[in-house]
Amino acid sequence: MDAQPVKLRLPRENPGGDIVIYDGRCKFCTASVQKLANWDSANRKLSFLSLHDPEVQNRFPQLTYDQLMKEMYVVDRRGRIHTGAEAFRYLTTQLPRLYLLCPLVYIPFSLPFWSWAYRQIARRRYAIMGKTVDCDGDVCRIHFK
Repeated sequence: MDAQPVKLRLPRENPGGDIVIYDGRCKFCTASVQKLANWDSANRKLSFLSLHDPEVQNRFPQLTYDQLMKEMYVVDRRGRIHTGAEAFRYLTTQLPRLYLLCPLVYIPFSLPFWSWAYRQIARRRYAIMGKTVDCDGDVCRIHFK
């Protein structure tokens, strides 16, 4: 069991960290990101931005809202962009609590399977745990059809 939740660090508070871009209106996503933040509290390798934060478009204008709604993004310290299952795969190399999953997610030729599984969960994330705000039309149509 994890200790008290830690505050999610913003990129300006942790400028040398990888940036995890997640759906801040999704309870499943926010719970997952909170676990990452707790596991990273000593290392300070990660910072976090909700895709709904205007700073995302200021920092990453090449990423569209529709892209960001489909999967988690991690922008590493070198500026490389990791998405979905590949982003999770990358995080297994960054956080000691996830090191044990590294051999599993890096099985040769397994990324297509992990990507498919990730997309299935991402597509149903609001149905799994709900939203933190009321539905706003298109978002609910995408995830509750």
